[in-house]
Amino acid sequence: MFEIGSLTAIVLVLALLASTFRILREYERGVVFMLGRFWKVKGPGLVIVIPGIQQMVRVDLRTVVFDVPSQDVISRDNVSVQVNAVVYFRVVDPAKAIMQVENYMNATSQLSQTTLRSVLGKHELDEMLAERETLNLDIQQALDAQTDAWGIKVSNVEIKHVDIDESMVRAIAKQAEAERERRAKVIHAEGELQASEKLLAAAEILAGKPQAMQLRYLQTLTGIASDRSNTIVFPVPGDFMDLLMQSRAPTEKK
Repeated sequence: MFEIGSLTAIVLVLALLASTFRILREYERGVVFMLGRFWKVKGPGLVIVIPGIQQMVRVDLRTVVFDVPSQDVISRDNVSVQVNAVVYFRVVDPAKAIMQVENYMNATSQLSQTTLRSVLGKHELDEMLAERETLNLDIQQALDAQTDAWGIKVSNVEIKHVDIDESMVRAIAKQAEAERERRAKVIHAEGELQASEKLLAAAEILAGKPQAMQLRYLQTLTGIASDRSNTIVFPVPGDFMDLLMQSRAPTEKK
């Protein structure tokens, strides 16, 4: 009987010691309450907790990464898409994380889902596809502002996938093709404009200098003469004939 009582006493002492001495790792902190009231944050290392009087809640300070489930988002231009993301956050104030919200992990997860829908709903589909870095920053700032009261720091948000209906994919492809055709026509029109400006400038130079016009005319004849496969009929400019008549006139007088 004595042995059983001694063994029980030893077990109770060991249990008391185990509940009194706590060891917290470098990335852990202990939020200690005394008689139900917040006392202080302890750790890391060895922490002594008085059983029955004090209680301690462990808090992990490492960055937590979790996936935001796929959300139905209606964009500003009334396009329905499925969007999911990943959120990175960590506890910066253990006391707030325990006392200001019941379960900070679940609360941050739920808030991330609603914030994702709210922020993306203010943007058009093209912005969701082309400006992800800006949207990531908007979501991160919105989350961080709301979780600050919980002692939570949201360090980063990354949109992973934006899933679009197949019919919308075809519409986007047609839009992209129309945009490429528009750009091609604009480039062609700009080329025609530049060419016309250059031709106008050349015409003004040739009109001001008849000798240059004659040289250009002779160059054109030389280019045509190299092609002997066709019979070419070309007009002779009046100025050119006048020059020929003037060159023959002195010879006839002799």
